[in-house]
Amino acid sequence: MQRICVIGGSRYFGKLLVKRLHAAGHQVTVINRGSTRPPAGVDHLVVDRDDEAALTAALGSRTFDAVVDQVCYTPVQAAVAARAFAGRTRRYVMTSTIEVYDPATAALPTVPAGTPVPEETVDPATWLVALDLPWHDDAYLEAHYAEGKRQAEAVLTRAGGFAFASVRSAHVLGGADEFTGRLAHYTERIARGEEVTVHAKALPTVFIHHEELADLLLWAATAGFTGPVNACSDDPLDVHGLAALVAVQARREPVLRTVEAGEAGSPFSFDRHYAMSNARAKELGFAFSRTTEWLPAAVAEALTREPSSTTDPSLATEPSSTTEPSPATEPSRTA
Repeated sequence: MQRICVIGGSRYFGKLLVKRLHAAGHQVTVINRGSTRPPAGVDHLVVDRDDEAALTAALGSRTFDAVVDQVCYTPVQAAVAARAFAGRTRRYVMTSTIEVYDPATAALPTVPAGTPVPEETVDPATWLVALDLPWHDDAYLEAHYAEGKRQAEAVLTRAGGFAFASVRSAHVLGGADEFTGRLAHYTERIARGEEVTVHAKALPTVFIHHEELADLLLWAATAGFTGPVNACSDDPLDVHGLAALVAVQARREPVLRTVEAGEAGSPFSFDRHYAMSNARAKELGFAFSRTTEWLPAAVAEALTREPSSTTDPSLATEPSSTTEPSPATEPSRTA
């Protein structure tokens, strides 16, 4: 049994992680702002993680074997956490995102198309940190989501008060709690015979099932590795493959419209390459499923849900892929 703290843990795979940690016999503490209570038997600290004095007071004399931070979006939040948990935990795991590799958001080393992007493409040990940027402004943070994650990883990597690892999650799908509407964008449109917009030269991306991500985070919390690790199922998939898979389940032919260069397409339609490699996680001992094994069931599940009343226009730009719900509310993102 280990003492494990989860910051966030109120939605989607974070909630599942808490349940699985508890079921595995660990002593679990959840920190959030009180919007959702954890399961019975899990300790609950209601506090704003951005308020350093309140966080320190709430923690009291508690110590942990590991902390899993589901809702760290900025270097400022990371710096608060580094100070608050220094000397309180042996290990700190941050849920990060595939978006750190998006070449549209930073000057990154070129990785040839078709080559899965490895962790060393973004090295948090050398990444520049700017704490004086307007990270508390929601609009700024929304526009700089990937950079906020890169800089948060950098701060925690250099903190020195604990062993640090980051889990860079692929796009998360599956489950009744999936709230982003990205898969529903496909299931609803294709089922109704409506068009799906795609790039002319759409490139593959990577996905992970919400249960597999919860399992990987549990593994990361109790393992000994440090540094970033990519989390994605095998079998990258492009938007055409995704639409075809949905079409089979919906028993409708997909209606695809090609967008002009530079125009936003549907979620998961990418005209730039940053599909991740999961080789490091495999070498460390984690076994991944194949996307083609679980995605049909996730699509079938989505097709049985009530249609959403609207589709969020921001889904087309796809900045939010992996962590829990929005910085302003305590988490809108899911890889």
